Amino acid sequence: MRLRHRDGSTVHLSYCTNVHAAEDLNGILAQLADFAEPVRERLGADRLGLGLWFARTAATQALVDQGALTRLRRELDHRGLEVVTLNAFPYTGFHAASVKKTVYRPDWTEPDRLSYTLDCARILAGLLPDDVDHGSVSTLPLAWRTPWSADRADLAFHHLDRLADGLAALYTETGRTIRVGLEPEPGCIVENVAQAAELSGRLATDHIGVCLDACHLATGFEDPVDACARLAAAGLPIVKAQASCALHIDDPADPAARAVLAGFAEERFLHQTRVSDVGAGSGVLGADDLPDALGGALLGDHPWRIHFHIPVHVTPDPPLRSTRSELTATLDTLFGGPTALTDHVDVETYTWSVLPVPPDRAGLVDGIAAELAWTRDTLTALGLKELHQ
Repeated sequence: MRLRHRDGSTVHLSYCTNVHAAEDLNGILAQLADFAEPVRERLGADRLGLGLWFARTAATQALVDQGALTRLRRELDHRGLEVVTLNAFPYTGFHAASVKKTVYRPDWTEPDRLSYTLDCARILAGLLPDDVDHGSVSTLPLAWRTPWSADRADLAFHHLDRLADGLAALYTETGRTIRVGLEPEPGCIVENVAQAAELSGRLATDHIGVCLDACHLATGFEDPVDACARLAAAGLPIVKAQASCALHIDDPADPAARAVLAGFAEERFLHQTRVSDVGAGSGVLGADDLPDALGGALLGDHPWRIHFHIPVHVTPDPPLRSTRSELTATLDTLFGGPTALTDHVDVETYTWSVLPVPPDRAGLVDGIAAELAWTRDTLTALGLKELHQ
């Protein structure tokens, strides 16, 4: 979906397809028919945006087969779909039985991460609609925090320099600007916006910026106004925003509350857990996963936030809540002012299949459509106007 900001810019709203377990090109084509087009029909939208996820296998197939991108683009057009952003954070196996920290490999110290990201950028340049001249790709924030060293940092930034060179060459070849956003995430080398801003001097900011994920922002108890101001002061562009919500629990010491929260301690994804305001000057403390926090690795006398993407339109039953109010504040910061701070918004709730009560296929279609409707309505309440094609 497209919306017009008061500054005249077009804001693209999409949903991220890493919610679907498609690892090859046939899987991507199938999900367009099984999910994306039905979601568009539920919304009554002329055109629906997708934030496609290409696993490594699918990306290779799309570039080796000379007709693949043409077929994919034709299928998108036929079903009333469009793509201006890709999610290149997971490399492969995102719906394996256990993903956890493997989602951060290969990291930016490894050449495979560079080649994969450049392949995704090339794919996106071939999929952009004719009337769109730029796209965005999100990626991991360098690496998981361990192991790390000065030598590994130098290697990562060397690869990011080569990424910028490759994106510049892609523009020369195609006339399409593709920018890559590092996505701060708890537990990573760059886990918050303050750390991202510190990197600006080492990044080619014409080509590389930040992907601002609202769930990650809220999990780290970051204020969106302060976060966006830090990025602006550092000259680091927000190339993409991800509309997402974390879990919040006010009293994690309460046995009944812990019992409910335990239902979210599942085995596939990593659910970093954070607590704030635990003492003067102590800042944010955390555990790497929800089972660790419940097992005693985290204090239980102050509110917790958990990196578990909760559908943005859903209100969890007490004693849990989502950080939907924080997401609303983030969208207000990005789009409520005279100038839009980004033009790509991707709803990224990849955790539908690991919710305590996961939906069936029809329920997933309905849920994704409801998320997009909530996000669209929140943006229009800020003064944006939905565009019809």
